[in-house]
Amino acid sequence: MAGAAARRTERIRAAHPDGALARAWLETLEHQRRLSPATLGNYAHAIDTLFGLLGERRLAALGPAELRRLVARLHGAGLSGRTLALTLSAWRRLFAWLVRQHGFEANPAQGLRAPKAPRHLPQALSVEQMQRLLGEGEPRTPAHARDRAMFELLYSSGLRVGELVALDAADGRLDLKEGEVTVTGKGRKTRTVPVGAKARAALSDWLGVRAQLAAPGERALFVGARGRRIAPGVVQTRLREWARRRGLEAPVHPHMLRHSFASHVLQSSQDLRAVQEMLGHSSISTTQVYTHLDFQALAKVYDAAHPRARKK
Repeated sequence: MAGAAARRTERIRAAHPDGALARAWLETLEHQRRLSPATLGNYAHAIDTLFGLLGERRLAALGPAELRRLVARLHGAGLSGRTLALTLSAWRRLFAWLVRQHGFEANPAQGLRAPKAPRHLPQALSVEQMQRLLGEGEPRTPAHARDRAMFELLYSSGLRVGELVALDAADGRLDLKEGEVTVTGKGRKTRTVPVGAKARAALSDWLGVRAQLAAPGERALFVGARGRRIAPGVVQTRLREWARRRGLEAPVHPHMLRHSFASHVLQSSQDLRAVQEMLGHSSISTTQVYTHLDFQALAKVYDAAHPRARKK
């Protein structure tokens, strides 16, 4: 758990009487559950928040009413419903572990729910915007070939940026002949998804010049300026600059390409289950949000075309 937030959390946990318990729980999650660094950092921050509210009070003395008041304080301080839900989830998991492993009588966070947050639709580009984004026109350099291959693959296969940067060049997970890529996503779940023709061509171009950028012995499929595995933040920066040069006004980020993939495939196929599998969602309710994007597109067509919808 690197970074300033994690170091701050570590200091607060060390000062609290139950800091050792919190550290043991996080170490269990890291080594046994093998959660991602980002998830562990979120959990650590949630416990940091709890200890900051408690002062010297012990975890064993907390009851549901007290935790409910703490949630109300955080809500009053401006935390969103989504943030509170994530915080409560971490608290709930910590107390469940304390009940199982350290004899706590009950889980005071069980049954507590955060205030409902307004559901925001994911941001997706239109088909026309994607065509502008991925159209030709950039100078053909190794860096350009890499960027095009990354963006085509993100859009073609609906990958998360973390899944993209984790790919290696020669481990068999990217099969251009069969047109598929295998990635490991959230919860360490592995899935295989198709790679479209445009993405295969871009990847083939990149592999032909990759040696000009990659450091000797580097395994990563995509590398940065120093020849080592490219960082997610660099992918985001490159995509933002690429979109700006192509005249897209809205700030474009890698996850927007995943959203666009899901929305466009769903609009064409109407196969929600297939999109769920390709995205690697555990629950179809997570995928269903893209049906709302599809409805929005239909609503715009209706407003433009229906005789009773047009303004006088």
